[in-house]
Formats: sequence, structure tokens, C-alpha cells
Amino acid sequence: MKKQGLLNIFRSARSNRGGYEKTRRTSSRERWSTPWKDPSEWSITEVGQWLDTQGFSDYAEKFAKHKVDGLALLLLTENELKVEMDIKVLGDLKRLVVAILELQQKTSLPFVPIAQQSFPYTQSLLSPFGNKHVFHQSHLGTNSTSSPMSRCRHHSSDSQTSEKLDSTLNEPSVYHRGSGRATALHPEYVKTIVAISYMFLVTWITAIVMVFVHDRVPDTERHPPLPDIFLDNVPHISWAFQLCEITILLLTTTWVIILFFHKHRSIALRRFSALSGSVFLLRCATMFITSLSVPGSHLDCAPRAPAELSTKIHQAWIIWQGGGLSIKGVRTCGDYMFSGHTTALTILNFFITEYTPRRMYYLHICSWVLNVFGIFFILAAHEHYSIDVFIAFYITSRMFMYYHSLANNRALHQRDSFRTKIWFPMFSYFEANIDGIIPNEYSNPLKEDNLKWFWNTFVMNPFLGLRMKKKLK
Repeated sequence: MKKQGLLNIFRSARSNRGGYEKTRRTSSRERWSTPWKDPSEWSITEVGQWLDTQGFSDYAEKFAKHKVDGLALLLLTENELKVEMDIKVLGDLKRLVVAILELQQKTSLPFVPIAQQSFPYTQSLLSPFGNKHVFHQSHLGTNSTSSPMSRCRHHSSDSQTSEKLDSTLNEPSVYHRGSGRATALHPEYVKTIVAISYMFLVTWITAIVMVFVHDRVPDTERHPPLPDIFLDNVPHISWAFQLCEITILLLTTTWVIILFFHKHRSIALRRFSALSGSVFLLRCATMFITSLSVPGSHLDCAPRAPAELSTKIHQAWIIWQGGGLSIKGVRTCGDYMFSGHTTALTILNFFITEYTPRRMYYLHICSWVLNVFGIFFILAAHEHYSIDVFIAFYITSRMFMYYHSLANNRALHQRDSFRTKIWFPMFSYFEANIDGIIPNEYSNPLKEDNLKWFWNTFVMNPFLGLRMKKKLK
């Protein structure tokens, strides 16, 4: 009897709510005199008219000032309404959120509901509005029956995005504010060229510093190898260092292939160049400040006699040309704190795993195995102290995580702007127009349309511009 009574109360409430909704829709239709069209297609003026019919005419001027059209209205968050629109009255704020939520259920475009953008676990509160794009709790539960595709990571950050998003979030043409994905992504080739130039400049500075460090390496007779818990207990393996460098070449090849097919290759390459340049610039400082003794007696290292500047530049050119790799004939001493080989292994591994989907877990496992074994080969060859390798891995991984946390969160970026400029030169410039997480999408750059675009943009347009200048002269 008690259960039957509760059922009757529930049915009565639903019927009353249906009548309320019908009355509300009727009154809204009476006030809305213009023909119906999708809210995402509204102009700024039509947004103002809608605000007037909903009883928010006091805020119409603010919406017009910020050029809020229909699409921008549907993408607004509660925090933006409160801060940017300066809506201080709590009641108006909540009613406006509900009104926008009702508009979102009427549009044909998929949106994360405005309330869920601020409170992602309020599905039970949103469900009465009947929004077909609301995420149900079952999608996030342990017994979810979602498809494998929905469980894949389609973003370039593990820490910022859930692995089990609704399938609508996987459409490459639509970026969703609530999911943390970037709303607009442009290649910005000029910034990429600046980042690459910065990286190459740092590699040249590194080569010069390595020459000076080699000239003042401590004498092995006066300064024997320091005690090291790993080197003292693992025998020297002569061929291990060559295997480490082969591992670096394998990871480099993998990263180049990923860049070639990644849809946002320009952004990924820009971040790789900026991070690599910053880490190796820090390495220049650490190895120049303190010279550690040679870690093994098998290494033929001794201070060199003073040489002319032209000789030092030639030595730096040999190091730069060979990429600091011994398999290319480069032999350096004194550049121990911290390990450049470990830095290269770690940064390649992190970029490979970050800019590929989670479903490619075999690739991720292989990348991590190569990273770990590459580090082991460095130590087995007795080319670096254990502390050199540990510090290199820690600094590289932390700077990678710090960089991407700032890049994916504009609030952190703005809050730590001064600190960011110190650790990452020109970071604000590189990431100024990126407001979210980069989706892992891929495209074939050799398609006919892409080749035509490349030809027109980088060949024909500059050529025609030069011809026009000559005619004007």
C-alpha cells in the first residue's frame, strides 16, 4: 500500500509538471513573436530580443557589448555570466542558466549542458529538462557498456580529460567547452618557425658550452671517479652506449611519423621545440657551473690545451652536426650534469605518448620500454653518474607536465604569467591563442587538397606578390 501511494504521488507530480511545461511553452511562444529558428543561428539582435522575452532586458546591453550571438550564448558558462557579464543578482544568474539550458536542448548541435560545465556530476538534476545530450552516470560507472571508442583518449592530456566521454565529444569538427577541448585551433606557422629557430639556437649554444666544458674537465689522476651505487655494482658494458643512441633514433623516427600525420602537427612541433630548447638551455647552465670528475677509467678524457677561437667554433660545429651522438663520431667529456641522452629519451617518450590516442597502448608500452632501457644502457656504459640520469629524467618530465598544465588551463597560465616567462621563454606568445586541450586527430598531408593548399600558400602567393611589386615599381 505504501509503495502504491508513492507511485500515485510520483505520477501526479509528473502530470502536474507536464501541465506546467505546456503552460510555460505556450506563454513563451506568445511572447516570442519572431519565426522559430535554431538558437545557434541567432544574431546579436535576436539574442537581445530573447533576453527581453525572458525578462532579462537589463542585461541585453551587456550581451550586445560582448557581441554574444546565438552560438556564443549556447557556449556561455555560469562563471562567464557571473564574471564577464557582471551578473551579480544570484536569482537572475540561476534563472538565466536554466533558460540557456532550455535553449541547448532545442538546438541541433551537441553541447555539454551549461550546468554540467560547472558541476559535472549533476546529471540527476539536469535530466528533468529532457536534454538528449546530458551525460548519464552510467557512462562513468564501472559497469559502463559504452563502446571501446568512447573509452579512448582523444585529447593530448591525461590529467585534464576523462577517458570515457560521450560519443558526441569524439566528432572532430565540433569542440566542446565543457570537455576542456580547444575551441579554435590554428597552425600559426610563424610561431612554429620561431620555436624551431629557438631550439636550433639553443642546440648551438649547447655545442659551444660542451667545448668549453671539455677543455676544463678534471684530471682523472687527481680526481678519480666519484662513488656511485649503480656504477660500483654494475660492470662496464662497452656496446651499451651505442644501443642507447640507437634507441634515441628509433624514438625520433616514431615521433617524426606521428608529427607527419597529426592534424595539429604545427602546434605539437612548436611545443616540442619550445620544451626541448628550454630544457637543454637549463642543461647548459648546470654543466657549465660545476664540472664533475670522469665517471669511468675507461673514458679517455683529459683537459685540452688552450686553442684559438676558430678551433673552438670548428669543434662546436662537429658536435652540433653530429647531434652529440658517438655513433656519428662525436666524443665529449665533462658534460655530465645532467644527461643529454636521458633528456632526449624522456622528452621523445612523453611527446609520443601524449599526442597519440590511449587505444595505441602497445605503442605507449614500447615507448616507455625504450625510454627505460635507454637509461639503463647509459648507466651500463658508465658514461654518466646515476645522479645525472635521475636529475635529467626528473627535470624533463616535470617541465613537460608543467608546460602542458599551463597550456591546457588558461586560468593557470594567467595566474603564473610571470613565473611562466622565466621558465619558458616566449610561452605566452606561443600559447596565446590556444584555450584548451589539443585533440589527437590525424590527417594525410599528401592528399590533393592539402598539396594544393601548400602550393598556393607557400609558393604561388609569395611569387605573385613579388611580381606585383615589380610591376608597381
